[in-house]
Amino acid sequence: MTGTEAAGRVDGRTARAERTRRAIVEAHLALISEGDLRPTGERIAERAGISLRTLWINFKDMETLFEASGVTVLERQDAAYRQVPTDLPLRQRVDAYCRQRAELMQMFAPIFKAAAMREPTSPQLRRNRAKHIGRVRREVEQLFAPELQLAGPGAGELVDALVAASMWPAWSMLRDGLGLDCEGARRAMTRTVSALLVAAIAASVGPPAS
Repeated sequence: MTGTEAAGRVDGRTARAERTRRAIVEAHLALISEGDLRPTGERIAERAGISLRTLWINFKDMETLFEASGVTVLERQDAAYRQVPTDLPLRQRVDAYCRQRAELMQMFAPIFKAAAMREPTSPQLRRNRAKHIGRVRREVEQLFAPELQLAGPGAGELVDALVAASMWPAWSMLRDGLGLDCEGARRAMTRTVSALLVAAIAASVGPPAS
């Protein structure tokens, strides 16, 4: 066998292994999206069309599968994400930001719900959540930079409040806890985000002169 042939076989095996891993991740996320929030290895393997042994050859445990699935979720979010122009008036920035956050959370609701169920016993899912928080934090800091500058020493607390208001736990409360429909939940989020930013601007201006 020539070196080229050997390299071709290795490349072929690598490509097949990658396809298998991708099929497992897709099966995992598909089951969750269909309402199976705690899919077992057996169900994932069956959905992917592989043996249970093949599943655990490719992923040594559920934690490594959670890691790979988390990467895919972020890729899907990136594909759906539309950057909000930072030069829009504040009201339009808030509206566009909250509309997109609502769309993304509704789109990935089963996945976020499944992750929340398992996070207490899964270090990897907690790491996945930290990545989501970091991405939203960076978006908030960029999109609302002028208002955060006005907030002065309170900018960090304002960012924390804005992030908390636009993450899955808050959305779950609006949708599942309060029973709001998607539009009602979006309006509530918009009201909260707007109020936080307006309050920061008002505080920077100070009380009117007497």
